[in-house]
Amino acid sequence: MGRGFWFLVGQYVALTKPRIIELLLITTVPVMVLAQRGIPSGWLVLATLVGGTLSAGAANTLNCVIDRDIDALMNRTASRPLVTGTISTRSAVVFGLVLCAVATVVLGVFVNWLSAWLALAAFAFYVGIYSVVLKRRTPQNIVWGGAAGCMPVLIGWSAVTNRVDWPAWILFLVIFFWTPPHYWPLSMKFKDDYAAASVPMLPVVARMVVVSRQILIYSWVMVLVSLVLIPVAPMGWVYAAGALISGGLFLAEAHRLHRHAVLGAAQTVLRPMRLFHYSITYLTVLFVAVAVDPLLYLAIPGLVR
Repeated sequence: MGRGFWFLVGQYVALTKPRIIELLLITTVPVMVLAQRGIPSGWLVLATLVGGTLSAGAANTLNCVIDRDIDALMNRTASRPLVTGTISTRSAVVFGLVLCAVATVVLGVFVNWLSAWLALAAFAFYVGIYSVVLKRRTPQNIVWGGAAGCMPVLIGWSAVTNRVDWPAWILFLVIFFWTPPHYWPLSMKFKDDYAAASVPMLPVVARMVVVSRQILIYSWVMVLVSLVLIPVAPMGWVYAAGALISGGLFLAEAHRLHRHAVLGAAQTVLRPMRLFHYSITYLTVLFVAVAVDPLLYLAIPGLVR
């Protein structure tokens, strides 16, 4: 096959925003391990990941369709396929809808229909509520729109249990409160891009000290909610240590950002991307602990929690 074919494949893959999908899938498998209190069936994990990937890719593709006008105005997104014209709007819409349909069938047939409906609800919420209604109208867009990104934990749990229990809801809330302190630092960095596209991200419409204070509040709530999982799941010392240490470092970084914002520091001193990058590390560490904790106690019977 020619280079042109593989270039086009790459452009379709780019529509799905694979780096965002990777972040979502980090949370799915550990939750499945926790729900199973062991290692789930490999086929179940594979089907859940394939269905979840296709569903998230479908939502991201239609988000690119909806945002193609503002993507053209921002340096960070100006090279996306619908902006450059390498893929037509019609083709992108068809691609996104096909991905959604296939994802629903894969989850429904090979996992269970509860997981399929949860994935479909996440798709509808991200495309219809966040992309169409919230993103261009309110600085709270990422707060409520981020609920779609919390759904993989519910899907992972329901894939194993065919229901949604309290531990899954707690982890849902962890990601819900994680999303603003993860995304607002990125918005601080690209504030001018969002302003040029008239997207009312919080850093565009509020002073940096207001944004950093909101980041701090959400960070504290996120860490406290993560600790609620310990008695509810219940979790042992591996998860407790992981949540406390990674959460403490997160709070230290959020406080650093807020302190510099209060002092009116320039962007070079503020360095919001430090928190953005660490937030990814935090989520990874926390969910690795979610998986390792039950596996450790399974491997060492009688280990004191």
